[in-house]
Amino acid sequence: MTIPTTDLRAKLSRYHADVDSAFYGWNDIWLDPAFRAWNIVGEMPAIACPLLAVQALDDHYGTMAQIETIAEQVPQTRLIRLEGGGHSPHRDAPDVLTDAIVAFIRGEV
Repeated sequence: MTIPTTDLRAKLSRYHADVDSAFYGWNDIWLDPAFRAWNIVGEMPAIACPLLAVQALDDHYGTMAQIETIAEQVPQTRLIRLEGGGHSPHRDAPDVLTDAIVAFIRGEV
C-alpha cells in the first residue's frame, strides 16, 4: 500500500520529517485487527497523581469524549478544552496551552 496520490504527503511533510514512517506507523496500528480490542480504560483508575487532560475543540483527530473518559476514570483529572490549537496545541496555540499548564500547576483549575 502506498500513500494516496493527493496532497497528503505535502501536508504531512510540514509536520513530519519522515512522512512514510509517520503515516504507516499510525495507519498500520489502526488497521491491525489486534488493535480493535486495545483499551486502557481499565488501567486508568490506577493513576494516583493529579492529571491534566488537554483537548482542542477543533482537533480533527480527537474528541472531547477521550478526555471526558479520562476524567470519569481518574477523579483528580482537570480538563482543559482549548478554543484553538487543533491537533497540535503546543504548536498552534502555545501561549494558550502554556497558560493552561501554569494554571494547573498553580492549582487554579
